[in-house]
Amino acid sequence: MLLKDKKILIMGIRNKWSIAYGIAKSAYENGAKLIFTYMGEENKSKIDNLIEKFEGSKSYVLDDASEDELVKKVFTKIKQENGKIDGIVHAIAHANTEDLHNDFIYTSKEGFSHANDVSAYSFVLTARMSKELDMLNENASLVTLTYIGSARVLEGYNVMGIAKASLEASVRYLAQNLGKEEIRVNAVSAGPIKTLSAKGIKDFNSILTVVEEKAPLHRNVTITQVGDVTTFLLSKMSEAITGQVIYADSGYNIMGV
Repeated sequence: MLLKDKKILIMGIRNKWSIAYGIAKSAYENGAKLIFTYMGEENKSKIDNLIEKFEGSKSYVLDDASEDELVKKVFTKIKQENGKIDGIVHAIAHANTEDLHNDFIYTSKEGFSHANDVSAYSFVLTARMSKELDMLNENASLVTLTYIGSARVLEGYNVMGIAKASLEASVRYLAQNLGKEEIRVNAVSAGPIKTLSAKGIKDFNSILTVVEEKAPLHRNVTITQVGDVTTFLLSKMSEAITGQVIYADSGYNIMGV
């Protein structure tokens, strides 16, 4: 098993249809011990029910992953109760609904800042806080989730595309900063998947159709497939890879039309 006895923190799990859940399932099946963060104390029972199949897992409330002191408080508790960990999966992103439904040019300053703070800065903060608190084991791996809207214009993706572009640049700089400590940083760019977050994108079903028609494999991806790619990046099998955006999208990213 690729992650036998490795402790992996998965940030941002919401439900069984989320990419984070697919990652959790793959990591668990490959021997990982799982730790989760989620939003909202009122969601505790729902999350506990969601992760009960992952025997021995623990969960912690983290209401805002872009707030320095809040992340420090939760990470300190995680380290105290679990010791050092071997990997972190950052599955956190958000933009205001109006900034996804209106033309990008009408993005508000608040909406622009919000999308970048939650979707990109939170990963930088995650990396910095885990380093400052000395909560990462040697050869730890950090993985975040991105999307091709960072590099191409996709109608309805709007400010989230800007945030993901910032996130991907952050991956490269973090990889350089943490490489001297043998810590790897990568991103997985998943193909479109019907998640709760995807419902906020206008005409999302048409994106699924285009990928199925144009991608070399002529199919959309699943949370299980993205989970397996992420497990690989968390494992020793990928120890020569850092600072990369790995596409898990049935090859759609290579197509010109």
